[in-house]
Parts: sequence; structure tokens; C-alpha cells
Amino acid sequence: MSPTKPLQKKNKKSQIRRMSDWLHLWLGIASGLVVFHLGITGCIFAFQKEITEFIHRKEFFVEVPADKKTVPLSTLKATAEKALGGKKKVTFISSYAQADRAWEFNTYKPGDPKAFWYFDSIEYYDLVLINPYTGKVTLVSDNKYEFFSIVKMLHWSFLINHPIGQQIIGWSTIIFVFLLISGMVMWWPKNLKKSNFDKSFKIKWKAKFKRINYDMHNVLGFYVMIICLMLALTGLVWAFQWFQKTVYVVASGSTKPPKEIQAKSDSTKTIKAIPFDVAFENAQKTFKDADRIGMSPAEGGTATIYATGYKGEETYWNFDVLLLDQYTGKLLARKNQSDKNAGEALIGMNYDIHVGAILGLPGKIMAFFASLIAASLPITGFIIWWGKKKKKKNPAIAEN
Repeated sequence: MSPTKPLQKKNKKSQIRRMSDWLHLWLGIASGLVVFHLGITGCIFAFQKEITEFIHRKEFFVEVPADKKTVPLSTLKATAEKALGGKKKVTFISSYAQADRAWEFNTYKPGDPKAFWYFDSIEYYDLVLINPYTGKVTLVSDNKYEFFSIVKMLHWSFLINHPIGQQIIGWSTIIFVFLLISGMVMWWPKNLKKSNFDKSFKIKWKAKFKRINYDMHNVLGFYVMIICLMLALTGLVWAFQWFQKTVYVVASGSTKPPKEIQAKSDSTKTIKAIPFDVAFENAQKTFKDADRIGMSPAEGGTATIYATGYKGEETYWNFDVLLLDQYTGKLLARKNQSDKNAGEALIGMNYDIHVGAILGLPGKIMAFFASLIAASLPITGFIIWWGKKKKKKNPAIAEN
């Protein structure tokens, strides 16, 4: 084969294509470490719920008595606060329709808002699990230092509380989106002859390492491209306010922000029963079909109790909200999932789409493998580049 023939083929590339290839190479090298980091931390976090509940199964799941009678929520809340030393206030409670689940009591208090590191930006963040039938504490966890909390914040901003952390993640993600699209252009077969089809859609496992690595970069990258795009775009919703606003405007067709429900508690009215328990009972009656109910206690004054009814054992996007009087437990206002505009609903789905939970376990499996392959792309891409760099200038040598 003449050494000039392949050279002529290369010259047929357009200026735009050559520029795209050049950018794909150098932007890939520049963002490779961040993309690898995001892929690995995404993989680890994908099954955090399943892993945590497997390790602490005895703490997360309880025996169900025949009468299924639960201890009043206000009593369970007091028990959780006592378990934390009596100085921390519960800020959010999750009760479950699933009878054998322990109920979750969370505390959270921000630290220094100007702190550079994540650990200094939180004063405390705890989880207490309680058997709702006996009132017994089954687990006390300092979630500030919990493994998956750290993995999540590594993924979010490298544990950096300063905006620079999100900027690094965000701009690297934008580069990754470009790499996916430009990679698709480079991968696209000129025609669908069997030889091109096999080269584009199959990994030649019997070939030498160099060819296998090349196929893993191109073929696996193609198969997960759509999923990786979804992961990247949903990540950008958090990284940049302008991107989130753009998604909202495009989906809703309006620049008007979502309508917020407002209500005030009336301190002049009181009842003999414990208002928080009455509020929870009203939430249970209202959210009969909810898989779990979240309760946020009021913080005094005219503030209200928030009750959130989630439809889905793990997802967060499909929920209705109640505002209840903290002094009487009376329902004051309600906002349903159906009241949200398309932009508000899509932004609400963002987390569940990003972690794959919106499609259940199959979605999480897809997100896991897509993240794993995404983490491998900078490595396989670097190996391809390094091999070409070391290779002697001989255009007659075939790719395989």
C-alpha cells in the first residue's frame, strides 16, 4: 500500500472536521481528570440506598406488630432529639407507608456560609432512625461525615463550598457534552457496509490491546452517549443558575417564576391536643396514596408546618405539599403536583433523572454503567493519543 494514499484520505477532511477533532483531543485531555472523577463518584453513589440499607438492614427495617399502632409523632421527635443530646432540633421527618420501615428524623444546621470547605459549611447534619411502633432508636448517624454524603459532595463540588468548586464541575461538564457530540461525529460510519458496521458497533476482542482500547473508547462511548448526555445536562442544572433558568423557560414557555403557596399560623388559636400530631394525622388522611410523608416542623412565630406527600418509594419529583397551622394542625393551603407548570415539574425531576431513580432499579443500573464508561473514556482516549504520539510517522500503517 502506498504511504500517500491514506494521507490523501486525511486531506479530504473539512476544516470544521479537523478543528472538531483537534478540540476533541485537547479539551478531552484538559477535562479528563474531572470527567473521571465525576464518573467514579457517580458510580459509587448510584446504589447508595441499596448499599446503606443492606449494611444497616436491622436498623432500617423493624418488626410490625399486629395492631400496627404507632407512637405519636411528637413523642418520636422528642426521642430523636434526646438521642442527639437534647441540643439539636429535628428539621425533617420521613414516615413510610411501608409498614416495616423505621422512620427517619433528620437534623441540619448550616455552618459558616463563607467557609471554603464543605465540612466547615455545616454545623451539624444527623440522622436518627426510630421504630415507630416501640419508639426505640435503632440508629444514630452523623451524616456530615457519612461515606455517601462525602461521595455526594465530592461529586457536587470536590468538597469545596466556594462557588469555584461548582464552576470547575460545571465547565468540565460542558466540555464533556461537546466531547460526546464531537465523538459522535468522529465515530459516525461513512457507510453501513458490514466492515464499517462491525468497526463502529462491535469491539474486536481478539485484536491486540491497542485495537481493543480504541474500540472501547469509540463503541462503548456510542452506546452510552444518550444516557451520558442526560447525566451531564441534569448536572448542569445545578452547576449554573442561567442553565436552570433556561431549562425552566424552555419547558414552561414563560419567564414567570412558579407560584409559591403562602400561609401563616394563627397564634391566637389553640387546641388541647398536640398540634404537630394533629397536623400529621391530617397529612395521613390527605395523603392516603403516598409512599412516604415528610414533615417539617414550624420554626415559631407565624411559620407553618410543611407536610409533603411523595408518590414513589425513593423518587422526589412527584409530590404534593400541605401547609398546616402550627398551633392547631389545621390545613391552611395546598399545592399539588398537577398544579405545577412544565418547567417546574421538569426541574423537580432533575435529581431523579440524574441518578436514574426515575426509572427505578433499571434506570439506576443504566446510570451506573454509563458513569463507569464515562470514567473510562478519558483513560482510553489518553491511551489512543499517547500511542499516536509515540508512533513513527508512517501513514501506511492501518488503524488495526
